[in-house]
Amino acid sequence: MHAKTEDMAAGHAAAVEALRDVPQIPGASKPDPILIVDHVSRQFGGLKAVDVAHVEIQRGAITALIGPNGAGKTTLFNLLTGFDKPDGGTWTFNDQSVAGLAPYRLARMGMVRTFQLTKALSRMSVMDNMLLGANGQSGERVFQALLPFIWGGQERANTLRALELLERFNLHEKVDDFAGSLSGGQRKLLEMARALMVGPEIVMLDEPMAGVNPALTQSLLGHIKNIREEGTTVLFVEHDMDMVHDISDWVIVMAQGQIIAEGPPGAVMKNEQVIEAYLGSHHGSALTDDGESLTPEAQGGNS
Repeated sequence: MHAKTEDMAAGHAAAVEALRDVPQIPGASKPDPILIVDHVSRQFGGLKAVDVAHVEIQRGAITALIGPNGAGKTTLFNLLTGFDKPDGGTWTFNDQSVAGLAPYRLARMGMVRTFQLTKALSRMSVMDNMLLGANGQSGERVFQALLPFIWGGQERANTLRALELLERFNLHEKVDDFAGSLSGGQRKLLEMARALMVGPEIVMLDEPMAGVNPALTQSLLGHIKNIREEGTTVLFVEHDMDMVHDISDWVIVMAQGQIIAEGPPGAVMKNEQVIEAYLGSHHGSALTDDGESLTPEAQGGNS
């Protein structure tokens, strides 16, 4: 346990060092970006939900994407991962244009995501859900399916990989259970474990703590940190500011569809534009870790 904690600290320190000289401004260039987004927009009727001029995601870091409700965070996720189509813009993954690619093609390239509302297939077992996440399964091809000696070894390797991940995520006793029988928190764990079956280079998590009971929160936080220690980039949307402060190496803030701030978590929470975006009429109040403003009494002042 002590060694694992040291590994997590080392991974965080390495990410912080890589980002140390990055300007704390919207759209700042990163030393080694894995994902670069340019002029991506999405409009619904008269509402421009996303209008991102430029943003880069640093390789090997945990980056949080935060903002008030309706800021466009999940819509941006949907656009970048092929679940929605933009009105305009381009983005690259590992210097390769991926705009307009279907989600399954992005997954094969190493970009996977989870959802705020989990997408576990309820009437399939936990193991079957895991195996669905494996890349390039030869047995799925019609002719090769008739030749077990071609795909049998791969199937065994995928099963072993799935068992390893399920044990790591403490779901090994649920292998044969229907996914629909899992609790909300366990489904989050299953979805995260299934995403890792691909062997991704970047994992994009949409509100991983939503609906998770406090007993599983620390477990999920540890798993996300472990993903970074394995060299995988993490980009996540989250409202829980305690979590953002705890695990993020870098924070990007959206408001009204645009990127308004970037920087380390501590600096972002003190940013005037961020406080204005979250608090509106309470502008000037301190921003606490849970995203709420402090009343004058709580700040030690008089009303």
